[in-house]
Order: sequence, then structure tokens, then C-alpha cells
Amino acid sequence: MEGPDLTPEVKIVHYPEEIGLSSDRLERAFGIIGTAVNAGKVMGGGIQISCKGAALEPRVFGRRKLTEKTPVESNTIFLTASVSKPITSTAAMLLVERGSVGLDDPVYSIIPEFADGNMKDRILVRHLLTHTSGLPDQLPENRELRSKHASLEEFIQRTYKTSILFEPGTNISYQSAGMTMLMDIVQRVTGMKLAEFARKEIFEPLGMHDTSYGVTWSKAERVSQVNVPTGSFMYGEADAQDWNWNSKYWWNLGSPWGGVQSTTGDLIKFLNMFLNRGRLGDRQILSPGTVRAMTSNQVQLLMTIPAGIRHSDPWGLGWQLKAPLNPRFGDLCSSETFGHAGATGCLVWADPQTSLACVILTNQPYDEIAPFFAKFSNAIASSVIG
Repeated sequence: MEGPDLTPEVKIVHYPEEIGLSSDRLERAFGIIGTAVNAGKVMGGGIQISCKGAALEPRVFGRRKLTEKTPVESNTIFLTASVSKPITSTAAMLLVERGSVGLDDPVYSIIPEFADGNMKDRILVRHLLTHTSGLPDQLPENRELRSKHASLEEFIQRTYKTSILFEPGTNISYQSAGMTMLMDIVQRVTGMKLAEFARKEIFEPLGMHDTSYGVTWSKAERVSQVNVPTGSFMYGEADAQDWNWNSKYWWNLGSPWGGVQSTTGDLIKFLNMFLNRGRLGDRQILSPGTVRAMTSNQVQLLMTIPAGIRHSDPWGLGWQLKAPLNPRFGDLCSSETFGHAGATGCLVWADPQTSLACVILTNQPYDEIAPFFAKFSNAIASSVIG
């Protein structure tokens, strides 16, 4: 006889007032995105909001395919781009809390090939998690690698050889290459591919059954394409068609910096695990101490970074924190808010003071949809009434 299904869930409620939110104010928030879709500025998207540990049903807009009138549905899977980074960071932090890796371990002590001079022997694990390593965002040969359909292993090997931009721990510069090294660390220490480790230790325990590094091909029909613009080499030039976000190559790659595919419902679970001190249902994924470290300002500890930079660009471990001059999470959420955005038009954030969590996944590149996000986030934050 099979036992009960203990997969953790976030309770779904039908009326916002049940969880202390205003229906009228939420409709204003949803209207911001709905109006953008109707005006042709956004192809499609899904939104899910939770508060006090319970969530509303997802709201969906527009279409998920470039050339078909295929509507976004509540279980549509989106390429989350850099929302992948806090997930990769969570995998690395599982090793930290288990004592397998230390935040102040030099990366080369785990990966000897990484120390090639050029001060890379000074890069610590904490530098990778806080964007203070000096590694570049994308590798200089990023286009070359993608155009020839390079494997993740080749990205790792090229990262060993790339030069850093500044002395580690002296500045903040957003870096996808740091996620490549975190992937390498996870794989070296566990003997498992990052995708498999995350599935076993994060996705399955949380019931995030539609989340994966790269596309799960049995679910490909539910995956949204990205409305990539033409005229940009990164996304839409003619020679990029077989390696851009919609290509089979990118769907298969599952990069640690931008390859996670997920749904609004799965990411609401992920955020609520952080809001609940590492726990969802009966599953304790992270310790409360790990959650506290990941969601508190870690760059303020790096006194070699100029004070103005530390103040204006705060980071936890993998999570971006609300900054005075960064309206990404809006102006009305608390200073404790943490989250992340993705270049495919995605944004997730959570505010521990109100227990409010917000997931918005779209298929419109971030630069085009960013002006809507701050206003949308303000409208969501102002929906709290109880």
C-alpha cells in the first residue's frame, strides 16, 4: 500500500482578501501587464502572487508561441534566464551548510585548474555568490562558443582561462561566469551534474515538477518561446537562429547562469521556502541560517569595496537585495526584499516583512518590459491591506 503524497504545496485561495490582499488593487496591477499585452508591447506572460504562505491562482496573458495564437496557460513553462542564478546559488549553499565547501575557500582549492595567475587565486566562493569575483559577465568568446554549440564543459574550460576585470573583493560587477564556476564546484564536490543535483535536492523535495535546467522534452509543447528582437546579435541576427533563446541548442544546454525553465507555480514554492526559513510543508530544504545569509547584505562585509558601491548595489548570496536607487522591486516593498530578474522578461521577489511573494514570467526581453516592472511591483506591494 502506498503512503500519502507528502509533496509540499502552497495552498491556493480564490479570494485575495483571504490572505490580506485587496482585489481591486491587484486588478490594477494585473491591468498594467494586460494593457502592455493588448498594446503589443509584451507577447505573453504569467503572474502568481502569494501572501502569508498561500497563493492566488496564476493570471495569464497573451500567447506563448511566435507564429501561433497559442495562449499562455497556468502551466506554461518559461525560460527564466538569470532567475536561474539564485537557484544555482542555492545548490552551492547546500554544500556550504553541509560543511563540504566554505564561503571563504579559495576556488582554486576546489578546482586547481582555475588558478592561472592574474589574481584568480584570490577568488573565494563568496565572491562568486556576490558578484565580486572580477570575472566577466559573459565570456569574451561567448558568441563564438554559442555559435559552435559549445558544451557546458567547454564554457567551464574557457572560464578557467579568462582574465578577471579587477582584484577580487574590491568591486561589484554582475557576472554570469561566476555561476559557471559554482556549477563546477557543485559537480566536483558531489560527483553529480548540477541539473541532477538540483533536481534531487531542490526541485523534487519542493514539488517543483516543471522546473529543470534545460527543457524537459516531454513537456516541450508547454514551453514558451521568447519574442526575440531582430537586429541584435545576441538574440536575433540571422546567424543566431540556431543558438538563440529559442534554439534547440539553448533549450538543451541548461546553463547555470540562464538556462532554468520553470512555471509561476514552481517559483512561488521556491520563494515561499525562503520566506518560511528554508521550509515548505514538511520539507526543510535549507537551514534558517542559510536563508538568513542568502537574503542579507553580504557585500557590506567586504570593506575593500567603496562604501558608495556597497550601499547602491547590495547583494546577498545569489539574491539581489532592494537598493535605494534600483526600482526593480518597486519603491513600496520593504528594505528586506530579495529577488532576481531575468533577461527574458522575468522577475521574482519576496518581502519578509509582509510575507508577500511575486512571480512574473514573460516572454518579452527584459529591456523592453523593464519600464513596466517597477510600476507593477508597486501596485502589487500596495495591495497588502491586512
